[in-house]
Amino acid sequence: MTFQDIFKSSYLEKLAEFSFLDAAIALILAFLTGLFIHTIYRRTFNGVLYSKPFNTSLVLLTMLTTFIILAVTSNVVLSLGMVGALSIVRFRTAIKDPLDLVFLFWAIGSGIVLGAGMVPLALVGSLLIGLVILAFARGTDQDQPFVLILDLEDESAEVESLTYLKKEPHRLKLKSKTITTGQIEIIYELRLCAQNTAFVNELVSLRGVRNATLVSCNGDYAA
Repeated sequence: MTFQDIFKSSYLEKLAEFSFLDAAIALILAFLTGLFIHTIYRRTFNGVLYSKPFNTSLVLLTMLTTFIILAVTSNVVLSLGMVGALSIVRFRTAIKDPLDLVFLFWAIGSGIVLGAGMVPLALVGSLLIGLVILAFARGTDQDQPFVLILDLEDESAEVESLTYLKKEPHRLKLKSKTITTGQIEIIYELRLCAQNTAFVNELVSLRGVRNATLVSCNGDYAA
């Protein structure tokens, strides 16, 4: 054994084998893909409250996943240790919108594919997924659900307001009806083809209609 063998470092050998250029290209592509996911999420968001930190985390998650995969693919032993370390991670953040979960998997999947070096698959796949989400989001904007809450004085006001609502070009569905002394509260679900809410102003002017409240609704949540 020579003097050089004693101070020989396997860590420095791994450092020499590592390609900084390949890692930089992969991380830059992950950043650009994350920005694309960020843009699609911002334009297609239709939930209760837009979360900028969540959208920013999609970009970081794409880069972080690429960073991990680059390390894992270079060493089999490291990959086994990484699986064991990640198995103890528990996420406590509640995902209220199922579409948010799709964006999370999209960011993670893009990071995995880019880290594995399959750049064309990551770019083409992200582009197609973005187009599909945009197409479905455009269709939902044309038929947005609303909840109409009416505070009425008597039964005649209920009949008159219902007659007026049936004349409007939108779908109407009764959700609930609450009767108390001298007051009737009715909740309708509306599907408006356009963002035209002028009919609410005319509805309040009807005899016996005390209040009319129109609320945007997204599934189980009202905005």
